[in-house]
Amino acid sequence: MDKLRAKGRSWNWPPKFRKWGVRERANFWIGMVFLLPWTIGFLVFTLYPMAASLVYSFSIYHPKAPLEWAGLQNYAGLLNDKLFWKSLYNTLYMVVIGVPVTLLVSFFCAVLLNLKVRGQSIYRVIYFLPSIVPTVASVILWLWILNPNAGILNTLLGYVGIQGPNWMSNPAWSKPGLILLGMWGMGGTIVIYLSGLQDVPTSLLEAAELDGANWWQRLWTVTVPMVSPITLFNLITGVIAQFQYFAQAYVFRGTQNLGYPLNSTLFYSVYLYQNAFLWLKMGYASAMAWVLFIIILICTILLLKVSERFTYYAG
Repeated sequence: MDKLRAKGRSWNWPPKFRKWGVRERANFWIGMVFLLPWTIGFLVFTLYPMAASLVYSFSIYHPKAPLEWAGLQNYAGLLNDKLFWKSLYNTLYMVVIGVPVTLLVSFFCAVLLNLKVRGQSIYRVIYFLPSIVPTVASVILWLWILNPNAGILNTLLGYVGIQGPNWMSNPAWSKPGLILLGMWGMGGTIVIYLSGLQDVPTSLLEAAELDGANWWQRLWTVTVPMVSPITLFNLITGVIAQFQYFAQAYVFRGTQNLGYPLNSTLFYSVYLYQNAFLWLKMGYASAMAWVLFIIILICTILLLKVSERFTYYAG
């Protein structure tokens, strides 16, 4: 403050706020009226359900019975629930293996689609189309592709002398089959990578080429660092999405065989759904939801902290 005074600058604290005129007040309330539908929707459909689920997580709640306070009983029950740990393991499998594999394949597909070749726009549309196919339709299609007897994938593997696995009934191959299904619909991730590749300075690539760098060296030393913010965004959104993995697994096994075989496709959100809507254990399911929220929050914070080491922001 003394330095500012020495330079002749004024320093007034607390700051004085100018009173609004009639027109400014009118503009403010008009803006509030336009925000009112969103505000009501947020309070009714987001904030209230979150607050209610937090209360339910400490209670024994059934839709046809009064609410009964249970303290930490639901959370303690999770620690002794083998299916809870199994569903968490299956979900972590999709996060740890499925997300990196999908990001890697998406990046290389984006690099190929960024090449200046004839019919480039057609190839881009072909790669993006599967991502707009409805989830149920895409899963049913892949149930046919992964059919161990008449599926096209095992048939192609048979042509090269490989005995295809039983994708749907073998616990070792059920989750890899779902990862293949997810990779088929990675068009959105490819488009995001394509947008990042457009911003890679051609001057850096040309300078690296003049220095004798081959295609792979230019890709690793120039392109990958320049699109690292895009990678971070796709990584965080992918991790959040995989922790909430539900629709594909739900359709993959059907309502009667959720988690079959040997609970290898019993994912966290699927088990939460079972507790809430099949067994009507709303308090237990609410506790699971808050545990999932905390896990996602911790993973997101850790990724943001670790990203400071490998993420490059130009300027």
